[in-house]
Amino acid sequence: MSGLIPQRFIEDLLDRTDLAELIGSRITLKKAGANYKARCPFHDEKTPSFNVRPDKGFYHCFGCGAHGDAISFVREFEGLDFTAAVEELARRAGLEVPYDRVASEQIKQAKTLTDALDFANQFYRNRLASPEGSLARDYLTERGLDPQVIEMYQIGFAPGAGTALYNAASDELRKPLIETGTVSDKYGRPRDLFRNRVMFPIRNTRGRTVAFGGRTLGDDKAKYINSPESDAFHKSREIYGLFEARQALRRIDKLLVVEGYMDVIALAQFGIHYAVAAMGTATNQDSLAALLKQTRHLVFCFDGDTAGYRAADRAMENALELLADGIHLQFLMLPDKEDPDTLIRKEGAEAFEKRIGQAKPLSRYLFDRMKEGLDLSLPENQGELRSRVEPLLSRMPMGSLRNAMWQEMMRLCRPPNAWQNNGKGRDGYRQGRNSAPATPQERVPVRLSKNHMLCLAMLEAPEMAPELAELCRQDRQLDKAANFADWLSRHGLKTRRQVYQHLARSPEEQQRFQSLFDGIEHLPTRHDAIDSARAMLSPNDENRKKRHSGALRGKNLVKASELTEEERQQFKAHFQRISKNTDIN
Repeated sequence: MSGLIPQRFIEDLLDRTDLAELIGSRITLKKAGANYKARCPFHDEKTPSFNVRPDKGFYHCFGCGAHGDAISFVREFEGLDFTAAVEELARRAGLEVPYDRVASEQIKQAKTLTDALDFANQFYRNRLASPEGSLARDYLTERGLDPQVIEMYQIGFAPGAGTALYNAASDELRKPLIETGTVSDKYGRPRDLFRNRVMFPIRNTRGRTVAFGGRTLGDDKAKYINSPESDAFHKSREIYGLFEARQALRRIDKLLVVEGYMDVIALAQFGIHYAVAAMGTATNQDSLAALLKQTRHLVFCFDGDTAGYRAADRAMENALELLADGIHLQFLMLPDKEDPDTLIRKEGAEAFEKRIGQAKPLSRYLFDRMKEGLDLSLPENQGELRSRVEPLLSRMPMGSLRNAMWQEMMRLCRPPNAWQNNGKGRDGYRQGRNSAPATPQERVPVRLSKNHMLCLAMLEAPEMAPELAELCRQDRQLDKAANFADWLSRHGLKTRRQVYQHLARSPEEQQRFQSLFDGIEHLPTRHDAIDSARAMLSPNDENRKKRHSGALRGKNLVKASELTEEERQQFKAHFQRISKNTDIN
């Protein structure tokens, strides 16, 4: 809706706003010449690096890079969207935001709905304090909630009478109550959605009621029910307890994401004010995105039963696509048959905070879950682990975290063909001093037909095609190689990349060469293929070289001074080839 606010009004609003006064009303500023300094409200620091320039109309932190104007500050500090931040600044300046007609109607409609929901919230709170709310009060006392936390989260009670709320509402509020689903007219007559339930209002970042959750006090089939979605309530965007967390904490460094209303409230009563519950469940990507707008550090806390692990797995999988560098996700799995509400009452806040500090990073949780049931000393299970992990990692955005997790997968899988070199495996990890030496891998001896070997040589070095074409034409058994050589020469292809590009653009030629390498089980190295082709081109010269190499080997015990200069150079070249082949093998 920001595009519906005139830019001229925004500029005028910024001109009217005293940036130092605005920021100083929220954090402590110290004068520094014409500017102001403070410890940054957006990251932890011991020395002030947050600078405010009222004359220029912006702030800047030299520690974390936070930068912006008055609107940016209100958005970040209060967790508001652009429109809400503009409205907050306009309210401070005594101005009215000049929305266009359509936008004004939408805002008026939304305000009408939240007015009705705020009325319902106050109605439920009054009923909790009334004589008919005694059963609900007894329930909350039994759950160990004190009056302060009940007031903080504005817990209420919905009477059992079917139309108590509807009857209490004025005529202008009844329709919006129906529109939000708080009152139902499904059967042609109004009926309250929540009856005989403890009520938990769901409030947005501005503290306005947008929906409710209700816990039954009877034997209803559904223990908890929530408001349906409406123009005021979009489940995936709302976070239960976030408003209260912002009221209790000036800066939110991390959020503990739990599953229920009572978990959030019980943790707050014990001093853990950064617990919230995602209304769309923590496994929904929209809910995850909403959480990550508040902080880049999330700790997911789930019950330690089968359902809890299943929910954690869904949260992990849906988070993968959002895992940009700098985002820190952890998983805290509680003991079986425990939830945050019961556990913190048993062991206290200090022990529970210790559990939070020991929560598993997403990378460790992922590998621990994927390794379950696998014996990684078996090659088959190494392959199974890779088949489980690789599709998950492929969903992550490119970055250092993905690269590190990919290396961890390779380390755990230890592919059978990962040859060791200088104490390092193919995955780049140096073997530990006490680690078992890797089994040396022998190269499979490769024996291919002349046709296949020549075709492989030309694929590796297409520039050989013209000279090999004549050789192939002299031997009818080299028909495949002759055909391939003519094709390479005709199109003037000089590199392997050019060959692939040409084939990619021509389905007909893909069809023509699709069986070129049928029957090959093991591929020779590039050098072996090219050397074999060279030997076929000059068989007599190659045999002479082999005989001469043998003669040189016979001289390997004589003094270097007894060799001619030419023999010394040949001797050196010979052993360089031996060394090179040894490295390859």
